[in-house]
Amino acid sequence: MSMYMNIRSRLKGRDFITTRDFTREEIEFLIEYAFELKKLRTLGISYKPLKGRSIAMLFRKPSTRTRVSFQVAIHELGGTSFYLRPEEMQLARGEPIKDTARVLDRYVHGFVIRTFEQEEVVEFARYMNHPVINALTDLEHPCQVLADLMTIKEKKGRWEGLKMVYTGDVWNVAHSLIIEAPRFGMDLVLAVPKGYEPNEEIWRWGEQEARKRGTRLEITHDLREAVKGADIVYANTWWSMGKPETEKEKRAKDFRPFTVTPEIMSLAKPDAIFMHCLPAYRGNEMTEEVIEGRWSVVFDQAENRLHTEKAVLAAIIP
Repeated sequence: MSMYMNIRSRLKGRDFITTRDFTREEIEFLIEYAFELKKLRTLGISYKPLKGRSIAMLFRKPSTRTRVSFQVAIHELGGTSFYLRPEEMQLARGEPIKDTARVLDRYVHGFVIRTFEQEEVVEFARYMNHPVINALTDLEHPCQVLADLMTIKEKKGRWEGLKMVYTGDVWNVAHSLIIEAPRFGMDLVLAVPKGYEPNEEIWRWGEQEARKRGTRLEITHDLREAVKGADIVYANTWWSMGKPETEKEKRAKDFRPFTVTPEIMSLAKPDAIFMHCLPAYRGNEMTEEVIEGRWSVVFDQAENRLHTEKAVLAAIIP
């Protein structure tokens, strides 16, 4: 890790809102740091850089993996976490974010927020001196993409030259993959129905990175064609949190041809892996045989959320 010491020093005190604010080298440092922390945990070696630190967590969206992994991460790093229920805060009565943010900043050493609008995270960061961590917004899921990159490196030994196919709602997880896959040397193909397009700003960012790195970024409406020769098949739900319930029936019809089955996986490379950020809806975006089959690295991927979040916390909390 000595080669990364200069990178580590410049991460301290920074917000983690979007991976676009970080260089590839800084993201790679966080992943390598996560591997080190995973090894320490496996060996039962205690490492507590957050001893005496308090971290507040505000979740406006339901959560299993993100909330539990962050709370465990903070505990194992020696810190204390506080879970804030939105309906019990003065924000629910109309207190401005800037007032809440400045008060929290006097109490805690870091703030983790999972919410709808990216701008809410940005506003908290604007009024807080201590680091703010984006635990998911409608626009991006930077913590998830770190775990994804870690899992790919763990299973494939590299990033460069791999082909990833993503199918599912073009929402926060897809956006974060559009940002990171090209600049880590991977081709990324989004296989989705017509009419489901990514955020334009995010797509332009991904295209720019793809041109710089000589990688491919494209959208297709044919899952079978997309998966041919793929190293990674990444599925996600057809309806993300925050989408109207009235859209479910239409989305189910539109996405039905995009279900990942064993037959679809057979079109990928023989050693292809199947990924999913969870929660997974069997019979929709993939079948039981796929998520429980030989291709699946889904639960290793979920575990790696813990290790990458520990790396972020340990790296940026002063």
